[in-house]
Amino acid sequence: MERRDFKKRMELVKKLREMGVEPYPHSASITHEIEEIVKEPERYMGQKISTAGRIYALRFHGKIAFATVRSNGYQIQGFFKYDVLGEEKYKFLKKFVDRGDFLWIHGEVTRTKRGELSVLADDIKLISKSLYDLPHEWFGIEDVEKRYRQRYLDLMLNRESFEIFQNRAKIVQEIRKFLWEKGFMEMETPVLQPIYGGANARPFKTYVNALKRDYYLRISDELYLKRLIVGGYTKVFEISKDFRNEDIDTTHNPEFTMLEAYQAYVDYEDMMNLTEDMIKHVAKVLGVEKVKFGEYEIDFTRPFRRERMLDMLAEKGITDDTPDNEIKKLLDKYNIKMPRYERGLALGKLFERICEDELIQPVFVIDHPRETTPLCKLHREDPRLVERFELYIGGVELANGYTELNDPELQEKFFREETERRTLGDEEAHQYDADFVEALRWGMPPTGGVGIGIDRLAMILTGKESIKEVILFPMLAPRD
Repeated sequence: MERRDFKKRMELVKKLREMGVEPYPHSASITHEIEEIVKEPERYMGQKISTAGRIYALRFHGKIAFATVRSNGYQIQGFFKYDVLGEEKYKFLKKFVDRGDFLWIHGEVTRTKRGELSVLADDIKLISKSLYDLPHEWFGIEDVEKRYRQRYLDLMLNRESFEIFQNRAKIVQEIRKFLWEKGFMEMETPVLQPIYGGANARPFKTYVNALKRDYYLRISDELYLKRLIVGGYTKVFEISKDFRNEDIDTTHNPEFTMLEAYQAYVDYEDMMNLTEDMIKHVAKVLGVEKVKFGEYEIDFTRPFRRERMLDMLAEKGITDDTPDNEIKKLLDKYNIKMPRYERGLALGKLFERICEDELIQPVFVIDHPRETTPLCKLHREDPRLVERFELYIGGVELANGYTELNDPELQEKFFREETERRTLGDEEAHQYDADFVEALRWGMPPTGGVGIGIDRLAMILTGKESIKEVILFPMLAPRD
């Protein structure tokens, strides 16, 4: 960032205040946003308006000056004539206004001889003085980490980044609209929880002084949303921040955004249909039904495939007949550590290691080994499995859903198995949640559920290969 003019601009601020001009006024009254004028230029042509924005370029040609003024991603030209603006204000513009400043402009909407949409100014006000000169847009910000640490500069100078986060906002908005139109109600569940659950993950721990006990930042909303199904709601969802104390990489950030939705009287087939319809809807609204992702083109117009996990492992030579000692050798080969060998868990971990990267076009991987989750209903045809799906797109796990377990005795049994895993050193095993088991004892109807990573969905729909590109302020190590 160019700071060579810092002292000069500080001196200008001092001079302005000595002149009785406040360089940082409390407000700026405008009649129109730049966006309004740009979208309907002929409607406002010839009208007197007032607008405001940041100056990206300022050029003087004798007694005429031009400024590129931008706000909310839209830009217009400020057109300044000595004889229209007046001698005093024209000199003020030349002496006190720089690139990066915010300027209020009053004048007539017009077009220059070159046809550029402009505001011919008859009045101006400096409404925020930038103490730094803007980096030149042509070069942008080459340091990727700088873009993440100073996202405001990235948004200011990188049109693509600005549009990515506009699209992310649209993704969340369209998901909400889609679910509300399907009859889902948006709920709010606790961020601080006495017992964390709903996923295999390590939590962040804190201490509640008033209660004199440890609490945890939630790793999932699942167990609380399912309590709402017990309470009588039939369709609920939440879009929330969750927290997992684990890796930071291209697909993981310790603080992330998750959608979770639960519906009574349905199973995992219905939730797969809901998930597919919702993602296709969002892709269509964004106009990215086919999107470039790395070296591939993701096609959201095709039906999403459904493949059994065990069938996909069989294609890699791992079948029901593969002996445990061979499975253990594969775990060693891929450096997969397990506190205790369990075949179902081992198969799940091997699938992640040897199959995930190849799942480019949207595919639901279904019918996982029972040991992979304690919260899922046993498969109606094969009790070695559970009715679970994971959606993969671009080699990335995007969604996880179940036919939810609603048998309180079986849930208690599975929780106790998880507790045993924790005693053996599995930090990601589920905690025993006695209150949730108690809720199930009151009766929960057959239910389907799904969780979708919003950051990963935004990453894929915008064609980016790192979630740091779609999280406004990703977690980074502190500067030295």
